Amino acid sequence: MRLLDGVRSVPPGFGPSAVTIGKFDGVHLGHRGVLAQLIALAADRGLAPVVVTFDRHPLSLLRPEVCPEAIVSNEQRAALLAETDVAATLVLEFTRELAALEPTEFVQQVLVDALDARLVLAGADFRFGHRGAGTIDTLRDLGAARGFDVVLLEDVRVDGARVSSTQIRDHLAAGEVRDAAALLGRLPRVRSTVVHGDAIGREIGFPTANLDPAMEGFLPADGVYAAWAWIDGVRYGAAVSIGNNPTFDGVPARRTEAHLLDVSLDAYGKSIELEFVDYLRPMVKFDGLDALIAALTADAARIREILAAES
Repeated sequence: MRLLDGVRSVPPGFGPSAVTIGKFDGVHLGHRGVLAQLIALAADRGLAPVVVTFDRHPLSLLRPEVCPEAIVSNEQRAALLAETDVAATLVLEFTRELAALEPTEFVQQVLVDALDARLVLAGADFRFGHRGAGTIDTLRDLGAARGFDVVLLEDVRVDGARVSSTQIRDHLAAGEVRDAAALLGRLPRVRSTVVHGDAIGREIGFPTANLDPAMEGFLPADGVYAAWAWIDGVRYGAAVSIGNNPTFDGVPARRTEAHLLDVSLDAYGKSIELEFVDYLRPMVKFDGLDALIAALTADAARIREILAAES
């Protein structure tokens, strides 16, 4: 997949193409259904399948107070799109200048001039151009005048419900990582760097990899999780805790720690990716170290069982 950074990076003579436009946050099953339709129709017509997306959620500029947290970073989204048969992804910088483009200008500059679009796939609720003035009907009219067809996308449903990024965020915010995975079509994941912590876990026999709070991906609710941890391309079973560790006084606000099961590894400074498999329990304030160690031992045993069943 070719990653195109803005219309100026599109090589001269690119296309002809089949295009779909969207945020693609999470690249979930709904998005993958769209991409499957795009790729199939592009193949039938001998076109290059292309995704047009944005470097940020439009609401982050237009209404930041209601902008949702991203499920994946731009880098994670690009990697997920690269797993498909999409030929290229065009990432537009969402600026006030872009937001101010009238529908006709957007279609001409992006779809026609840059991508030589001959087919555009869009949902019934698709809006584009200044203040969302462009609709699916506007797109059809512009396509008829500029040489591209418009195909109405079919919704992708799981258990009868339309898949949406909002549903996935709600599941993650509630710690429902299995439900989120069912809609994502993969395990929810975050990526960060291992940093030094306060070594409490090491002192009690449960050393942890502490994640830098500046991480990529949507961190699920506080609690203890069964997870896979990827470091240097190797997968390890992990018990992951998210929260402020209420058993100890003076622990900073929310932190993420991964105890790698049955392995001793110096991971400081390394990149780590966590894939959340299942939720075990909430964060609890234990009555002393003995109670905490007993709980951590039980957590590790249960997580081994969960991960063994997932392998």
